[in-house]
Amino acid sequence: MSSLSLAVRDSSTMLRRNLLHARRYPSLTLNLLLTPIMLLLLFVYIFGGAMSGGIGGGDRSDYIAYVVPGILLMTVGSTVIGAAVSVATDMNEGIIARFRTMAIHPGSVLIGRVVGSVLQTVASVVLVGAVGVAIGFRSTDATVLEWLAAFGLVALYALALTWIAVGMGMASPNAEAASNSATPLILLPLISSAFTPIDSMPGWFQPIAEYQPFTPAIETLRGLLLGTEIGHNGWLAIAWSLALAALGYRWSTASFKRDPK
Repeated sequence: MSSLSLAVRDSSTMLRRNLLHARRYPSLTLNLLLTPIMLLLLFVYIFGGAMSGGIGGGDRSDYIAYVVPGILLMTVGSTVIGAAVSVATDMNEGIIARFRTMAIHPGSVLIGRVVGSVLQTVASVVLVGAVGVAIGFRSTDATVLEWLAAFGLVALYALALTWIAVGMGMASPNAEAASNSATPLILLPLISSAFTPIDSMPGWFQPIAEYQPFTPAIETLRGLLLGTEIGHNGWLAIAWSLALAALGYRWSTASFKRDPK
């Protein structure tokens, strides 16, 4: 078999392994999925009436339209934490070290993990989106092309953040440390434009919220689904996702090749 055929075969095997683990032990994914759903319901039904005035809206439905795109990107950040925890668990239990000694394509372990995590993340985003639709979110003006672009943006961010999460997992001594190190993937959306417009924040804080990785993606997703102005956010979102993917890939592969201590 060619090197490419071996890589595809072994990566598929690792993907099946990771999906089987996710199916047999769904509690981690469900716990991570509950965070964005609870925040969505909290901000819509508890704070939605007051927050709608802050975005220039008239009622809670305006705030639902505003907050759902941010929650969808937050779902990406929270779900990929499961990849960091799973990788750290494999490292701690010696499975990764065992894989290093086997006659398999060296990149298949990481590729199978990343592809499996991206599929889980996209499925989680779909579920959270369904909750958003159930409570009143609508995107009637978006074209098919805009929906495809929105899906592509979510998948691209899922890929980028998964590589970062895998790097965190391989650098962590245990699952608890991996979970803690990945906490910024949940915290960053909270200090973005996900819940409130940037111009309502203190002036000194606005650059922090505007130029972090999540805000451009959230504003781009809003533009695609709701027809708001995207401006330079589209290019910034793509640039952030590619930079994070490259960083995470380099970090993960370097950690995988490093001899275990």
